[in-house]
Amino acid sequence: MQTAAFLKDLFDLSGKTAVIIGGTGELCGTMAVGLARAGAEVVLGGRIPEKAEKRLAEIESFGGKGYYVPVDVTSRESLHALLDTVLERSGQVDILINGAGTNSPTPFLEIPEDEYQRIIDTNLSAVFRACQVFGQYFVDESRPASIINLGSISGLNPLSRVFTYSASKAAVHNLTRNLAREWADKDIRVNTLVPGFFPAEQNRKVLDESRVLDILRQTPASRFGNAEELIGATLLLASDKAGSFITGIEMIVDGGFQAMTI
Repeated sequence: MQTAAFLKDLFDLSGKTAVIIGGTGELCGTMAVGLARAGAEVVLGGRIPEKAEKRLAEIESFGGKGYYVPVDVTSRESLHALLDTVLERSGQVDILINGAGTNSPTPFLEIPEDEYQRIIDTNLSAVFRACQVFGQYFVDESRPASIINLGSISGLNPLSRVFTYSASKAAVHNLTRNLAREWADKDIRVNTLVPGFFPAEQNRKVLDESRVLDILRQTPASRFGNAEELIGATLLLASDKAGSFITGIEMIVDGGFQAMTI
């Protein structure tokens, strides 16, 4: 088999349907483009249709397929409606990405209860709900699947200024490993994709010049990541062939940040 044909066979997602919750955001939207370029039909779940339209136009420009479904990740009913819509329009779901997220730089002693609950609900409880809703479908249909939950480098090591965010992402990492154990014998793979520092909207809220310098000093690559640099890891985790024996891992994409010490 020629090299190009071998790689296409290994990572080809033709005939697959991928639901990307948070797909209207910068990172997950770029990951959706990568999945579409690999042949998957992508469903962007999110709150901002204007952002979805721009991303879908990009996907359609190279002949990819996709559509947008509004979803409120804090509502189980909305997640059920998302699944029902996708099954009605596409007939199946093969890949689920949970990437909705929010952040805040509020100092710990000043965090109000409602802010804490909002971040936990969006970053953690939403993943729990979506994994239940879509996981029930995968289990009932005996359908092999790949679930990719977006974690964070702050879920591995706590970072200053983002207490609630770090705690919520650490819990996502743990939830993912538990589900990987629970569903491995059902051919449902569950992994955490762990970005380092990327130009996501939620990062901009907590970045000032001094923090940027601190991050770059801690990152051997001496730069922030580009969203496109998450695509390779996404395809590996999504692919039935390339990632068939990968479950319960934390796939870190961070320019060496995690490896750095004094």
